[in-house]
Amino acid sequence: MAVPGDAPGGVPATGTPSARAILARLRDGQRPDRAALDWFARGLADGTVSDAQAGAFAMAALLNGLGDDGRVALTLAMRDSGDVLGWDLPGPVLDKHSTGGVGDCTSLVLAPALAACGAYVPMISGRGLGHTGGTLDKMEAIPGLSTQLTEQRFRRVVGDVGCAIVSATGDIAPADRRLYAVRDVTATVESLDLITASILSKKLAAGLEGLVLDVKIGTGAFMKTLADARALAGALVSTANAADCPTVALITDMNQPLAPALGNALEVAEVMRVLTGQSRGPLLDLSARLGGEVLAGAGLAEDAQDGADRMRIAIDDGRAAENFARMVAAMGGPQDFAGSWTQSLPEAPVIREVPAPRAGYVAAMQGEALGLAVVALGGGRQVEGDVINPAVGLAGLPRLGTWVEAGQPLAQVHAAREDAADRAVAAVHAAITLGPVAEDTPPLVHERVG
Repeated sequence: MAVPGDAPGGVPATGTPSARAILARLRDGQRPDRAALDWFARGLADGTVSDAQAGAFAMAALLNGLGDDGRVALTLAMRDSGDVLGWDLPGPVLDKHSTGGVGDCTSLVLAPALAACGAYVPMISGRGLGHTGGTLDKMEAIPGLSTQLTEQRFRRVVGDVGCAIVSATGDIAPADRRLYAVRDVTATVESLDLITASILSKKLAAGLEGLVLDVKIGTGAFMKTLADARALAGALVSTANAADCPTVALITDMNQPLAPALGNALEVAEVMRVLTGQSRGPLLDLSARLGGEVLAGAGLAEDAQDGADRMRIAIDDGRAAENFARMVAAMGGPQDFAGSWTQSLPEAPVIREVPAPRAGYVAAMQGEALGLAVVALGGGRQVEGDVINPAVGLAGLPRLGTWVEAGQPLAQVHAAREDAADRAVAAVHAAITLGPVAEDTPPLVHERVG
């Protein structure tokens, strides 16, 4: 359907773009050009584009797509809607990003370990989307800690500690800040184009010299099939490299939670168990592999395996835990968090075990359902503006293939109220399938892209 007086791409014949023209063309399957997307991103940033128009854009992009050129153009336009940082540091500026899963707290392990290996990690992260937890929400489960730092303080923490995990300031990719919030409440989270632009606009604005991406696949991920995960990994890697940021991606499994806990404070506790040598498992393994990739790409390791070994050494000898504690203190959290975390983190008043209804092997886990159970407990947002309870969630979740006896705990529910705990117990029972035989479990890493 033509919009009278408009030229191709959403720019009227007068030369002045309009949101209505851009939306009409995208609705009709025509891809906006770079000029139109630049204008729309600036409009998101300065308020020219309304919330209704932002929601319409997100839905049209989900349904019709932007195409390869449009995806790159939107990413760069959103990056350039605010400040783009530059760094003068005695080591490479590196980062990692995950597309979202359940029990995925690798960022909190990886950032301080990378810093211990000679990198600088200005990690600009996001909040929970849909059923997945948000890195910022996890960090803010630590009492007193604020992820909203000024640029000056952000630079100081990165320079002094080697890493900082923060929210984007109003001057970093402000167009994404608007669109990110809209996506969560308009059922448009799953758009490949919007995921790519959202992730990379913030990462590229951070002035990175290397990036590793963790693209999740499975029941707890947004991407449920290998084909979808490959498409997203390819889009992210090609877009980032087109913007001169060397990038690789690992497609990793999310058919079960990465850590045995879901919920903000509970996941921070799992991170601290890894960093202090009390826990070994998939969370440590994946953090090391992701770190190894980006260390190798930056020349801080001979290859990815050497980089992974260096990550493990930094964790085993306590340097990563020390860096994490220094970062927490520098961001307003408790002093000596590495030694005081068991007393510092909030605890839920109701803790309930979830008994196995029968004996069997853990055959399947619906990760999305488990994530939504945490949201229902108050550990995530059902509508924009919801206040998160950092203490609630699930703990003690088993791995696929584990044998459990009838009545043995499948998990622990951490809840604010008894009725909420009752609902969560039922949700866990519905989400975990027990079977008579141990099925083959999927690999932690399916593929490398880049």
